[in-house]
Amino acid sequence: MKKFIYLTVIILISLSLFGCKKKEDKTIKVGLLHSLTGTMAISETPVRDSELLAIKEINEAGGVLGKQIIPVEEDGESDPYTFGQKARKLITEDNVAAIFGCWTSASRKAVKPVVEEYFNLLWYPVQYEGMEASPNIMYMGASPNQQVVPAVDYCAENFGKRMFLVGSDYIFPRTANRIIKAQLAQLGGECVGEAYVPMGSQDFSDVIKDILKEKPDVIINSINGDSNIYFFKQLQAAGITSEKIPVMSFSISEEEVSTIGIEYLKNNLVAWNYYETTQTDKNKKFVSDYKSEYGNERVTGDPIEAGYIAVYMWALACVKAGSFDVEEVRMAAKGLSFTAPEGTVTIDGFNQHLYKQVRIGKINDKGLIDEIWATPGSIKPDPYLSTYEWARGIQD
Repeated sequence: MKKFIYLTVIILISLSLFGCKKKEDKTIKVGLLHSLTGTMAISETPVRDSELLAIKEINEAGGVLGKQIIPVEEDGESDPYTFGQKARKLITEDNVAAIFGCWTSASRKAVKPVVEEYFNLLWYPVQYEGMEASPNIMYMGASPNQQVVPAVDYCAENFGKRMFLVGSDYIFPRTANRIIKAQLAQLGGECVGEAYVPMGSQDFSDVIKDILKEKPDVIINSINGDSNIYFFKQLQAAGITSEKIPVMSFSISEEEVSTIGIEYLKNNLVAWNYYETTQTDKNKKFVSDYKSEYGNERVTGDPIEAGYIAVYMWALACVKAGSFDVEEVRMAAKGLSFTAPEGTVTIDGFNQHLYKQVRIGKINDKGLIDEIWATPGSIKPDPYLSTYEWARGIQD
């Protein structure tokens, strides 16, 4: 009798373990790591939403390699240290197959050593300053030759070469402005002022005094997060309008326009690779699906689209590899193409950045962005600006 009971217990335990394993085999977890609170929530929450939309679409189409994607969300709280800690938690405790997230370069730099230590993959959705190519990061946003450099060329040709540089006080603005100053020297231009403010700043009185004093041809803005609300309101209060001194921004997309206020941004400029108004068949569906999911008042934008691209690229790489193994997925991603809302994008096999088309846009009175200039086609990513002689010595 005891032997029978013992065998029965063993069989029941085995069946239980088999049932658990079978259930686990039907899902795969990924991490979504964004600032859902703090100064960067204005920008990052919509990117999280686009990643969730992509996950929903992929799951409804059957998932990846027969498995449903389970998102595990964490809040980076607009704090680089927290980003690093949450990335470690996602990998070591939640066992995610990949992480989608970050916005600021400070948060990416905090996550970089974590994904490298545990050999995971971060799919990063935002334009940045370049000077980096980690084997454990897939860069879905623009490198500097796909945003900063062409934007400065456009401003120099259309407004003048006397530029005032203002940004948040962290890695991206400072590195981007080093690039711009080197570029201006090559163009025969002049940086007439350079100012940095802490993340979350609300007082721009000193910066605006300097702008009024120097009277630049154009302001180059690399402020991030909700500080942009105060910057543009105070610019207008000081009588600085787009007609007098245009502003070219690198981190304001349609979502930020709706929050800051159209009246403060109308006719100012931005540089991205995608807008809600981008004319492709895929974009019409993407915009429609995004609004259906989150409300007609919501808008899309470049980082939102890049987050969407990231999830699909990861899924395609997994299918191509026939595996969720990080190294196999990483290798499968090299040279991989995807028909995105912005057009076809391809992962460069050498530096893991995307080939992307550059688009300069002007903010209209509806809060959307009209494309006013674009490159004829996709531009090869050059994160180290190795093809620009004037950029030598910029790298840290």
